[in-house]
Amino acid sequence: MKKWCLKIFGTLLIGSILLGVFAGCSGKTGRAKRFGEWMEPNGKVKVLSTIAQIGDLVEEIGGDRIDGWVLIHGDLDPHSYELVKGDDEKFSRADLIIYNGLGLEHGASISSNLENHPKSLSIGEEIQKASPQKILHKKRSVDPHIWMDISLWKEAVDPIADRLSQIDPAGQEIYYQRADQLKNKMDEAHRELFATLHRIPPEKRYLVTSHDAFHYFTKSYLADPSDGDTWMERFAAPEGLAPDGQLNPNDIAEIISFLKKKKITVLFPESNVSRDSIKKIVSAGREMGLEISICSEVLYGDAMGKGGYLDMMKHNGEVISRYLEENR
Repeated sequence: MKKWCLKIFGTLLIGSILLGVFAGCSGKTGRAKRFGEWMEPNGKVKVLSTIAQIGDLVEEIGGDRIDGWVLIHGDLDPHSYELVKGDDEKFSRADLIIYNGLGLEHGASISSNLENHPKSLSIGEEIQKASPQKILHKKRSVDPHIWMDISLWKEAVDPIADRLSQIDPAGQEIYYQRADQLKNKMDEAHRELFATLHRIPPEKRYLVTSHDAFHYFTKSYLADPSDGDTWMERFAAPEGLAPDGQLNPNDIAEIISFLKKKKITVLFPESNVSRDSIKKIVSAGREMGLEISICSEVLYGDAMGKGGYLDMMKHNGEVISRYLEENR
């Protein structure tokens, strides 16, 4: 009886271990399967987007007429991404390749492929041509994080609908109809996000994150009209437009000075950026007697998370609002 029980227990244990292994691999397996399906001809427009924030717009506009794939997925860093084995197949298979541009995808291998590909569309360049005054700069470098302002990212919708209509004229009416619906949703989300963050008193509406991905967000949602050009003083980050994790004592000193001046007590980590930098700042600040901590929830900047684009922006607003309200 004892041997029989042990045998049953061993079988169950092995089964549970294998189940855990398969569950852990299911995400990768599912993505591999979907990629295989994306590579197969099915009569739909094959669209390759570099980042999920673009891919989400494409899905919303294209609906069932398109077959979308995101190149830089999950928590991969779009700033440093280089093409890997199999990426050339994606480029050759796509009917349309949409990328952010403005220096975001600046890895040597990917940038040359995107800029020289006859089927590529740069969302950033389209917006910059239409509204150059809305593009921000940091130390003479273009800030590519244009999706962090919903009202600005909305300007990407029409160029996508236009290009899809050129490729698939039969779907033109559907593309423009869905584009209009999406723009209405984005307008509403923009207003709600502004209202959420402006419930915070202006003297508390200051933000420190891991890297410089939140300038557009700050200007649109944290600043007051009376701020003028001083809106930039509402945001700081230890790392630049492309996070590299290399801090020097001056960087740390500048952020600590900002924390003291603005009476900031919480720092916000980003989902795909190492926390080493903000941990160093917290440690140095505490040695100087500052009461500062790291938010227990992450913000989404370069990476979008599991939901859609508007879910990402709503999440950021709610987390920032909640933690700044708690530290009033």
